[in-house]
Amino acid sequence: MRIAFVSFETVHHYDTETNQRFLTICELLAEHGHDVHWYCAGFWAGEETTHDHDGITYHAVSTGLDARSSFLLRLPFVLAAANPDVIHVGARPPSQVIAAKWGATLARTPLVLEWYGDGGVADTRWTRFATGRPDRIVTPSELVGTWVREIGADGDLVETVPNPIDCDRIRDVEPGEEVDVIYARRLDEGANLESLLLALAELRDRDWEAKVVGDGPERHTYERLASDLRIDDRVTFAGDLELEERIAAYRGAHVFAQTADHCVFPTEMLWAIAAGCVGISEYHVNSSAHELVEGWDRGYRTTSEDELAEAILAAGDLEHREYDDRFVDYDRSAVADRYLDLYRTLQDDHGLL
Repeated sequence: MRIAFVSFETVHHYDTETNQRFLTICELLAEHGHDVHWYCAGFWAGEETTHDHDGITYHAVSTGLDARSSFLLRLPFVLAAANPDVIHVGARPPSQVIAAKWGATLARTPLVLEWYGDGGVADTRWTRFATGRPDRIVTPSELVGTWVREIGADGDLVETVPNPIDCDRIRDVEPGEEVDVIYARRLDEGANLESLLLALAELRDRDWEAKVVGDGPERHTYERLASDLRIDDRVTFAGDLELEERIAAYRGAHVFAQTADHCVFPTEMLWAIAAGCVGISEYHVNSSAHELVEGWDRGYRTTSEDELAEAILAAGDLEHREYDDRFVDYDRSAVADRYLDLYRTLQDDHGLL
């Protein structure tokens, strides 16, 4: 299948969650042998209009990020000439959705809109207009799906597809040191690590060890809080770790605690609970993390530090695991199949199969 991805920005311009998600989808489909093309602003040196990298062919529709108008004007005709089977466009900027729709109309091919929602979903004239252009809208969680519906999207067009993990990779990594509780996230203003530290402080008369994975501008603030709470001797701040190091840490840990204020999809929590951790999610209105643990016998949803402390205690009664096959549906191959099934359904609806 020849798939045209459209995103003015790429992870090579800005390393954001939205751009990482789009790149991951491209990589998944390229791994499955499909012909993947990304139409974007150029980011490579030289005068070539295309650039091949990791199985993806990038096409410079404009020469750089300063040429957005040129990108939008040229895009419909470039897509029509490419004659793809499916066009898959990112939601930022929303003006590129309209341009991609014109391209899909000229090419007589379905249009899929990827709306990741990192940073929220702005309610503007452009975003409202963009919701009516695609044949399907894909979001990473029900939370983002709700945001998109609230600005006017047809709910029947919205489909949830999660971020993927690699189950084989989890099984191949040796478990790390055993700890009772682990937390992983960039330590910025949205980390809300204080909820976990306060809950652990309530359990200071119990025997436990905790590890915090990640770095960021608020790290020293959290280290000082752990000291003030007199639990710094049992909380290890491990800093940033590579993925395999994080997987090893998750396989050795018993509980993964997710307390961040904002999270469109809890990717690290998914890696951790697939690696055997009991999952505890503190509910926040702008976080989808609770979606992973609802209805699961090794998951807890909490709303306060007291409930979080109680959940940590209750989790101690559950067996320690180093892998949980319940999450095989989140594997890279399964997520790739979700997208391919979606593309084929839309092609069939358009009479293209």
